Amino acid sequence: MGPSPEPDLRHHGDAEVRAADGAGDLTDLAVNVRTGTPPAWLKARIAASLDSLAAYPDGRAARRAVAERHGLPAGRVLLTSGAAEAFVLLARAVRAVRPVVVHPQFTEPEAALRDAGHDVGRVLLTERDGFRLDPGAVPEDADLVVVGNPTNPTSVLHPAATLARLARPGRTLVVDEAFMDAVPGEQESLAGRTDLPGLVVLRSLTKTWGLAGLRIGYVLAAPETVTALERAQPLWPVSSPALAAAEACSAPAALAEADAAAGQIAADRAHLLSRLAGFRQIRVAGPAAGPFVLVRLPGAAEVRAGLRARGFAVRRGDSFPGLGPDWLRLAVRDRATTDRFTAALAEVLVGADGPR
Repeated sequence: MGPSPEPDLRHHGDAEVRAADGAGDLTDLAVNVRTGTPPAWLKARIAASLDSLAAYPDGRAARRAVAERHGLPAGRVLLTSGAAEAFVLLARAVRAVRPVVVHPQFTEPEAALRDAGHDVGRVLLTERDGFRLDPGAVPEDADLVVVGNPTNPTSVLHPAATLARLARPGRTLVVDEAFMDAVPGEQESLAGRTDLPGLVVLRSLTKTWGLAGLRIGYVLAAPETVTALERAQPLWPVSSPALAAAEACSAPAALAEADAAAGQIAADRAHLLSRLAGFRQIRVAGPAAGPFVLVRLPGAAEVRAGLRARGFAVRRGDSFPGLGPDWLRLAVRDRATTDRFTAALAEVLVGADGPR
């Protein structure tokens, strides 16, 4: 038997939602953007920024707002065109001899590193260990380490103390916290830490606030790292509307709204997990802490196709290193959507192998 095919690192959840024939709308459980967003007040702030489009973007106010939100000086903040741009900047600007990516996780960091000419090592976490990270599994000589928290697609929230053990002089430790604001209280975040050498924290505003089409995120790091990344950016990389969104979403009222949304996501996730527990074929990776869950079931590709035929898009798991064809990622949605989805799932599974 030959080796397993190399995962498609460029496959992302948005591809699952596009109907191949353009016919009909799919209920989206493939993309981890919170439904019902952006809220009206945020749309209004973004719309108001359109009056300034004749001027070049000025990111100073947004940078100060993000810095204040995390209790950091502005020199430790870099605004980016989504967190994905930050991975490209890091791959280009950080001199690394042995970069390592902890998988399964968002594949863009590895893709960006490979595109920049790096030979990338992988640390593969396993279902047997609940996809939890053992710092000892990371090679001692790794000088660039990338890990997600909570991790996409496993939804595992690693303890901050565990991740802190990876930091050391001479190493850049990149912690992707794109989904941290979906965790109530942002437990286990390293965003405000300045005591860990080489720490780089990435944040995204696209998930909680529904701004995937606007592209806005940021980097939190030591000033010298911020300067190096900024030099790798083109001029005016973040648009005025995106800067307006960054400033608005860093305000205290917005943070309170995000935390309330995180609490609702936790309740909706519990409802999804209770429904999934009724299927004997399904194993859920966990405990889940993000706005999505990872599940394993036989014939996942056929199940995904059956769900698609019934109007539901879910994320395939085999494009994530360390997973295989039996994995699917499901976004957390409201209870009514979950009930409709699990009813469709029951139909698919009964058709596949008899009663559940």
